[in-house]
Order: sequence, then C-alpha cells, then structure tokens
Amino acid sequence: MEITNHRNGENMNKTLMMDYYELTMAQTYYKEGKKDEIFYFDIFFRKNPFNGGYTISGGLEEIIDYIENFKFKEEEIAYLKSLGTFDSDFLDYLMNLKFNGDLYAVEDGTIVFPNEPVITVKADAITAQLLETGLLACFNHGSLVTTKAKRITKEAKNIPVMEFGARRARGISSAIEVSKYSYIGGCSGTSNTYAGMKYKIPVLGTMAHSLITESENEYVAFLEYAKANPKNTTFLVDTYDTLRSGIKNAIKVANDYLKPNGYPWMGIRIDSGDLAYLSKEAKKMLIEAGYPDTKICLSNGLDEYTIRDLLSQGAIIDSLGVGDNISASLDRVGGVYKLVAIEENNQIIPKMKVSNENTKTTNPGYKKVYRFYDRETGIAKGDVISLAQEEIPTDEYTLTHPTDTWKQTTLNNYVIRPLLQKIYEKGQLVYQIPNIEESKAYCEREFKTMYPEVTRIINPHEYYVDLSDELRNLKQKMIHNIQKKIKEESEKNEGKNY
Repeated sequence: MEITNHRNGENMNKTLMMDYYELTMAQTYYKEGKKDEIFYFDIFFRKNPFNGGYTISGGLEEIIDYIENFKFKEEEIAYLKSLGTFDSDFLDYLMNLKFNGDLYAVEDGTIVFPNEPVITVKADAITAQLLETGLLACFNHGSLVTTKAKRITKEAKNIPVMEFGARRARGISSAIEVSKYSYIGGCSGTSNTYAGMKYKIPVLGTMAHSLITESENEYVAFLEYAKANPKNTTFLVDTYDTLRSGIKNAIKVANDYLKPNGYPWMGIRIDSGDLAYLSKEAKKMLIEAGYPDTKICLSNGLDEYTIRDLLSQGAIIDSLGVGDNISASLDRVGGVYKLVAIEENNQIIPKMKVSNENTKTTNPGYKKVYRFYDRETGIAKGDVISLAQEEIPTDEYTLTHPTDTWKQTTLNNYVIRPLLQKIYEKGQLVYQIPNIEESKAYCEREFKTMYPEVTRIINPHEYYVDLSDELRNLKQKMIHNIQKKIKEESEKNEGKNY
C-alpha cells in the first residue's frame, strides 16, 4: 500500500516520531501480557552543557503538545503494517492507545542540575515506552537553547541581545523553538518574524550585505533603504570598509535625508573586523558628526566569551546580534529516559541500571526533587533527591554528597520548594501553560536565586545536589543485591560451554 506523504507543517501527526526499538519493545510487552503494568520513567541528564555550572529546562510546552496529539491513525498503522514486523493484534491495540497516565515536570525556565529527575512519567508499559524519543527531543532541544541564551545574556549584562539564528537552525520547526526559548532565556527579541507573530516576541532586524553589494554604491544603498524604511534606519556599515566608507556614507545619508525630513537615525551595525576597536572609533565619528545618540550594534559569531572580552576591552555596545551560537550550539544536554520503578499489586518496586561507569548507574525508585532556599536572602542552598513518600523536615536538614558521604552541609532557616510539578493526572492536562512573558520572568527570577559562583562561565562552583539517606541506602542495597546475583549466576555457569 502506498503511504501518503505528510505535508510539512505544524498540523502533521508526530506520533511516530519515536525510535523503532520503542515499537519492538512495546510489542514484546504486549505479547508478554504486560500492557497494563505501570512503569515509571525519569528523564535526567548527566552533565551540564558548555562545561557550565547549570542547565535551564525547556521544551515542556512541546512535550504537552506531543502528548495531546499522541494518537495512531490509519496512516500510521498502515505504515507500521507495511514493515512486516508487527502483528495485527498489536497494531489494533495501538489504534486505541492514548496517554492515560501521570506526568510530572519542572517548568520551563527552571534551573536544574545533573542527575535530577526533570520529568517523571507514570503510565502503562507500552505508552510509557513509546513516549521516550518525543519527550527527550523536546527537553534536550529546549533546554540547550534556553541555557545558551542565558549564558550569553548574562555576560551581556544590561545590553539587549537580539537572536537572529533562524537561518542557522536545524530546520524550520527548530528555528521557531529557538526564538521562543532564546526569549525565555533572556534575549530581547528575534529576527524570526513567524516566531514574533506566534509568541508575540519583539521582532528586530537591520539589513544584509546583499542590499549594498547589488546597489550602485554604498551611499545609494543606504539612501534607498532610508527612504523605504525611515523609521528603521540601522545601517550595516562593514561591507567595504567600516571607518573609511561605511560610517561616512551612513553619516552622509543622515545629513542629506534623515535629519532634513525629521527622521531619527537609529543606528549602525558592525558585523566584521575588530569589533572592540571599530566600535570605539565609530562612536568618536558619530559624536563628531553630531549623532551621539545613534546606537551601535555588534554581531559576527558572538558567544558568551567574546561578549565578555568585548566589554573588558571597552567596546561601545548598545545592542548585540547573536545567531549561530544560540541556534546551532555545538554541545548537547544529553537527557536520558530510564526506567526507575514498576507497580506490582499496588506496590512500587524500584528498578535501576548498574554500570561500570559510576555516572551511568541510575537512582532507583519513584522520586521527588526539593530545593532549599535561604529564608532571608532567597538564595538557593542546594537540592535533595528523595523517594516520593519521604517527608522533608522543615527545621533542619543535612545535605550529604551522593557518594562521598563525609561531605555534608547542615541547613537551617530555609524554605523548601518541590521542583516537579504535576502536568498530567490520569491522562488529563492539569497544568496551566504560562505565556512566554510569564516564562521569561520566571526564568529571570530563578536565575537570581543562584550564587554567582554557580553561574559563572569558567570553572563554576558545583551546586549541591544530594540524595536523601533513604534513597542513598536503597541505591546501595540494590547495587549490592545486583552484584551478588551476578556473582551467583557467574559461579553457577562457570565451566559450561555455550
């Protein structure tokens, strides 16, 4: 049977955006009679991106959209049938499948740290397994962009940062999400007009070099642009020679057309060369020409490190344009999706993965994450991962390192906040999705609760994320039992030929 191609667009059914092995595993659960068993999965990551001290969570709205539209329709079933791998009874089961479970997650804009559960899924075995790739894709991308944007905007201090990385993003959908999460992470606006319309993000932009190179000369290009866009006159001055040509021609257009007609000269953008030197020399020329209020925008492959260096070198900057290093960051969050518990006879049975690499040994059980804030300053002092049924004392608590238990910090006079919020209950969305301005403000408030030592971009201080005594003891006990079982099976099979 010929399968009709989906149109590119937001209305396409994305249910099959899953790794193939999830379907083969799901069929295994179905054949083994485990389709009604309840599984608990955690999403967490093992290392902050960019060698940083923190990660900012993103992607929750996309996760909700994926779950809300999670449904196998005739076209998807027909395709799966054509593969010749799946039995008809299993495919019939998928036709009626929908999410009926619970989901907990940290909100977009929340600062999170390695090994903390950022999303917990409780659902029937098949549905829980099939959600893996979709949820990870949303979380990993949203978090990477938000984190990078915050790192950049932090180093820019109070200088507005425009995001214009759409052309460098990994596809149209990615570009739209980049604009959204860049804004949540602190950017002042975007060049992406679609994102501006969809999310009410301020849209910003100047011009490209092509407008100048196609024209008779630079002066004519600036003049034509000014006449066509008299209220948006930011000239790109580095096409030929920033100081000897670009700024001089821009000043001439301001004198010949803008000023006589009562239009303001918004600014100049410098996109190449020694940005620190050129910005300082440009400012001198603008002041001398009688345009001290004309703004200077700098761009050209900027990231948090170059922005920090520009400011330390005394660059004159009124705004920054950042593209590639937000939309196409060369790093990853690396979120993973691991089974942590199952239910049997209404009892939660913890599960864990043990590895020769300590960092890949998971924390078992159905868990919660709590953040401790100093009651007087509001500064975050540390997080604890506990089993869900535990109660955290409100008067005094000792944070203990997950492995080096001699490292302890006793807290007093604190306020506790659970990080994981209920998003779905028995398949029903119970979370009110905030608008983008609310998420942006929340992200900024969250960031201010962190010590500067945690958020610095070089050699950040490690934030405390510890395990409760009960969880740590459970983990050690399970590791011991697993190792004991492996040893017994090894001894039992010793000398056998396979």
